[in-house]
Amino acid sequence: MPFADELVNVHTARLLTRAVRAALPGAETVALRAAARQLDPLSLRERSDLLRDALLADVPGGYAELADAVRAARDAVPEFGGWLIWPVTSALATQAVADGTDAAFDDAMALLADLTGRLTSEFALRILLRQDLDRALGIIAGWTASPDSDVRRLASEGTRPYLPWAVRVPELMARPGATVPVLDALRRDDSEYVRRSVANHLNDLSRDHADLAVATARRWLNSPAPTTERLVRHALRTLVKRGHPGALGLLGFAPATLEVDGPVLDRTRVPFGGSVRFTATVRNTGAEDARLAIDYVVHHHRPNGSHSPRTFKLTKRILAPDETVTVTREHSFRLLTTRRYHPGPHAVALQINGVTSDRAEFELLAP
Repeated sequence: MPFADELVNVHTARLLTRAVRAALPGAETVALRAAARQLDPLSLRERSDLLRDALLADVPGGYAELADAVRAARDAVPEFGGWLIWPVTSALATQAVADGTDAAFDDAMALLADLTGRLTSEFALRILLRQDLDRALGIIAGWTASPDSDVRRLASEGTRPYLPWAVRVPELMARPGATVPVLDALRRDDSEYVRRSVANHLNDLSRDHADLAVATARRWLNSPAPTTERLVRHALRTLVKRGHPGALGLLGFAPATLEVDGPVLDRTRVPFGGSVRFTATVRNTGAEDARLAIDYVVHHHRPNGSHSPRTFKLTKRILAPDETVTVTREHSFRLLTTRRYHPGPHAVALQINGVTSDRAEFELLAP
């Protein structure tokens, strides 16, 4: 399986070159052929941007000429899809902005919707959102009623505040409620693919605007579809990990009267790349059943001497009065490309319905 950076590669560049030649017979495609030799050291987004710029250099004229070429390539080349769609749609959006007319803007939005099923137009959509958010959102509102699930998903995914790999849209960050009508329109969608995007979008909103996310989720739960509870659980996952009382309460995890013994570690000195196992016992000392979201928090040592907490899911339980549950977990410090560890003092604690237990400390040894 290729690394993410390799998804846009020499094959992508060659296929895009062939598509341009099919649309514009006689095109020299000098920039695209040169770009194919320059991809290796670049990140995924940098590779897409390089091919976007090469496409703009190789297709003469303005937005109308590029749009005509893209439509011709789409119709003439069966393989016109996959990761070449990112630079193609980005080129369209870039030229539409440079054109500066409403007609070019609206046509580019339509082309992005048309092409999104061939990979996704979500990254290119950001260029148009940054140019004219209100005009774009007006068009996107219509996408929520499209018979095409790819277009409906584009409405939600392309407007996410923290869309991975994508450029930020400052006005979206400053107007967090602007996309809630899109989510309202799609939360009952028939497609799990679309609903998953809605949940991820609301989770993005929750990172900076927790109260808005909780209020939106509460509205949905007040008039639910059969799929709403699952969607809301996924949408509020970050707030649950943070121990947000509103999110926990909405999901039924109210404050509880508990006795927590632990966590107890199997070792206090952990080899670099090794693991530590902990055990803890939780007893419901209250008079009523307690519905519990039991997570654990690892406080990672940082080079400056501080700690960076990271929350991990453990289990969910309902405990009757005086009932006890024992939880155990082995936490690995195996080296991963997505996570970096630093030797030094660490700690682990339970987090139950947002309330954190005492820490158990250990040392991660140097390699």
